Amino acid sequence: MSTRTPIARVRGLGSAKGGTHHWWMQRLTAIALVPLTAWFVTSLICFAGADHAAVSAWLGSPLTAVLMLLLIVATFHHMQLGLQVVVEDYVHQEAVKIGCIIGIKLASYALAVAACFAVLKVAF
Repeated sequence: MSTRTPIARVRGLGSAKGGTHHWWMQRLTAIALVPLTAWFVTSLICFAGADHAAVSAWLGSPLTAVLMLLLIVATFHHMQLGLQVVVEDYVHQEAVKIGCIIGIKLASYALAVAACFAVLKVAF
């Protein structure tokens, strides 16, 4: 009989090594996206029919810009984590799998940076 805890026995072995962090990050981004998405959809409904100047002024507000940046970061990180799981589960050729994961990460980072740049350009 061992006095070690179950986590101590599996630490460093197999999927228990890094899968937990991935799982937690996906759950945390999902939780963060609930209020951020509700805020964004409500804002879009409130600005239905508004002109460009009104929306630009709204996005130029510091609180709005920060919330929008948080929404962008959480959305693209959540998307990247989810697509990575799909590729890991359904793509069986190792070279193709690695290529897809690298492409997903690069595309996700590039799109997130472009979206953040757009928000910052309007905000400043």
